[in-house]
Amino acid sequence: MQSRKITFANDDGTVLSGLLDLPAAAPHAYALFAHCFTCSKNLKAATNISRSLTDAGIAVLRFDFTGLGQSEGEFAETNFSSNVSDLLAAARYLEDQHQPAAILVGHSLGGTAVLQAAPELSSVAAVATIGSPADPAHVEHLLAGARADIEDRGQAEVRLGGRPFTIRRQFLKDLEKHDLPAAIASLRKALLIMHAPLDDVVGIDNASRLFQAAKHPKSFVSLDRADHLLSRERDSRYAGRVLANWASLYLPAADAPPPLRGEAGAVVARTSTGGFKTDVVAGDHRLVADEPASVGGSNLGPTPYDLLSAALATCTTMTLRMYAEHKGLKLDSATAKVSHGRVHADDCEDCDTGQGKIDEFQRELEFDGELSAVERKRLLEIADRCPVHRTLENEIKVRTQLKG
Repeated sequence: MQSRKITFANDDGTVLSGLLDLPAAAPHAYALFAHCFTCSKNLKAATNISRSLTDAGIAVLRFDFTGLGQSEGEFAETNFSSNVSDLLAAARYLEDQHQPAAILVGHSLGGTAVLQAAPELSSVAAVATIGSPADPAHVEHLLAGARADIEDRGQAEVRLGGRPFTIRRQFLKDLEKHDLPAAIASLRKALLIMHAPLDDVVGIDNASRLFQAAKHPKSFVSLDRADHLLSRERDSRYAGRVLANWASLYLPAADAPPPLRGEAGAVVARTSTGGFKTDVVAGDHRLVADEPASVGGSNLGPTPYDLLSAALATCTTMTLRMYAEHKGLKLDSATAKVSHGRVHADDCEDCDTGQGKIDEFQRELEFDGELSAVERKRLLEIADRCPVHRTLENEIKVRTQLKG
């Protein structure tokens, strides 16, 4: 998963901070993720759910609501309505810069917000909630005994998740404005409700009320022993995988390239649009190559030079094993560490090239077993006889032709 930092402005001109998580290949759909009350886009559960979605080829925009995380603005000035407005601004960003969101995902109060926003987004085909209240006013129970102070003094400081937040009277008043059952009834989109039966922050009865208010198509998935924040990685990754599989029913089928087929005596590689991820077929074996994120890749596999170094390392240890068995040496194992780099020809005393740079492989060997000093020295000499080593030191020609 490759993540890009992005910013966009809401209706008030406040700059909101987000992360656009991208799959290795070109995404076939975009999702918008809304985090839980007073959380941020960097919550572990949000990251893991995004990773599961990108694994399925779906790009995800997760962002911080006004006054939270890295977004500008004052949290005390926000309310449920402003959260919905921020969501709609994020949807406009996706539509302007990429493509309209097809999936909305919300965790806790973020799920309640996406249910309120979804009827206004015609591009959205599927909506999913995770541990979400059936009524925005449910958040009031988190304010404990502060409601009286908020009503009397206009505001109060409340500790939520171990951090202090200022809650003002307007926040409470705004909660009373929203008719979530009406929004759900007019949803006209596929709905997935995920909830943990043991959730002690938002009770499972909320899932029942949401399900009853919704019209088909609607689905419910129990998150079993998960907690409200899906703090265990296995729970958040599971939720993400289920979500991706469920959403695929309501998304246009992704255009898949024809399967890559191997050929006897040849290695076949194919790099498609959307990055450097490359599928490789060598005989009956399949693997993936890529580039690191620092150069625009997704780091889903070794680089081409890693594979070249691997060819030298594996050929070396196989050759040593063959020699040891032929000579009856007590070589338990041979380990080769190979790295590739480029050095100035001036720094290479045993090179024929006198100028520019040359490719250099550094190889470090380790032998385990009851071997004498003479046997170890002989094995070191044999390492230079590995076929790949000899190929790399011989004159090489690469002849290329265009097929078809």
